[in-house]
Amino acid sequence: MSGTSLDGVDIAIVDFDQHPPKLIFSHTAAYDKNLQQRLRDITHAESTTLDNLCQLDIEVARFYASLVNQTLASLQIGSDSISAIGSHGQTLAHNPDIDPAYSLQIGDPNTVAAGTGITTIADFRRRDMALGGQGAPLAPAFHQFIFRSSESNRAIVNIGGIANITSLPADEKSAVTGFDTGPGNTLLDYWAHLHLQTACDNNGNWAASGQVIAELLQTMLDDEPYFLQTTPKSTGTEYFGPEWLDRHLVNDYAATDVQATLTELTATTIAMGISQLPIQIEHCYVCGGGVHNQALMQKLQQKLPTCPVASTTEIGLDPDYVEAVAFAWLAHETLNQRPGNLPSVTHAATESILGGVFPVKSTS
Repeated sequence: MSGTSLDGVDIAIVDFDQHPPKLIFSHTAAYDKNLQQRLRDITHAESTTLDNLCQLDIEVARFYASLVNQTLASLQIGSDSISAIGSHGQTLAHNPDIDPAYSLQIGDPNTVAAGTGITTIADFRRRDMALGGQGAPLAPAFHQFIFRSSESNRAIVNIGGIANITSLPADEKSAVTGFDTGPGNTLLDYWAHLHLQTACDNNGNWAASGQVIAELLQTMLDDEPYFLQTTPKSTGTEYFGPEWLDRHLVNDYAATDVQATLTELTATTIAMGISQLPIQIEHCYVCGGGVHNQALMQKLQQKLPTCPVASTTEIGLDPDYVEAVAFAWLAHETLNQRPGNLPSVTHAATESILGGVFPVKSTS
């Protein structure tokens, strides 16, 4: 799994022969700086060349394949022990609200399969979109599988580049719902990189040193219709990107105060999303990179005073690898000819088997 934060690739080896599934190994590999910058550039560019797009597609896939091979070699696990690779790909664009809608992930699965000798499953989002769905978020189906409890109404909050929430009612007759709430880490990381030359605001320390600019926060909330848009809804970093932020920075604000305000924005919009859910949430569990931002986690807890906010570690899964395990699970479902989407989340017309299968051996 390589998410919209573009900080690297998460790899997880998962055994689904037991429930809950066993996470055998997990690791995050940073993108090469040059490749990372080119991905950032193309994500925020208004246009690119076919050469650039097609070459990046292969380069990302080669990186995935080398990561799989290095990981298996280091663990002395043979490729024949792996039934399949679930490869999400690197999202470059996601726009479900125009006609025709589209979502683009690169990382050619043919190259991954050929480079590893392992059947590869990829392109998970577009079947859901072909059925009229948003193609995102897809993780709620996995959250239902692994995190749902009959004892309490739970929300799973994934704070990656974009933040999304999954509502898991205790009542099994009630539908699971979910949607993207808006920016997660994307604006925080951009602003920290611009002013500190760091990949992120470590622990949210920089934001904690600033003051929230009330007028800027209110303008961002008031001027952005997405935050009050009804479901289904999903978005991407190509929307909530540098240009979005620049439109709002009409005054010469202190950089630390802008970071504090952006942290407040992420916490506020997540809390708004939870308040819009059809059930009263009793426990909130967070995964994704945002779980390590203590300033953000504290603000989120302050905005949800009656709902304990904790890491998914408390319910059995490392918050850094929930998404990677989710796409391993989606690949597992595809191999077993089971649907991987939830129409109650994406509003697709029907459930559907997701992704394309790129085998390395004949089935005859």
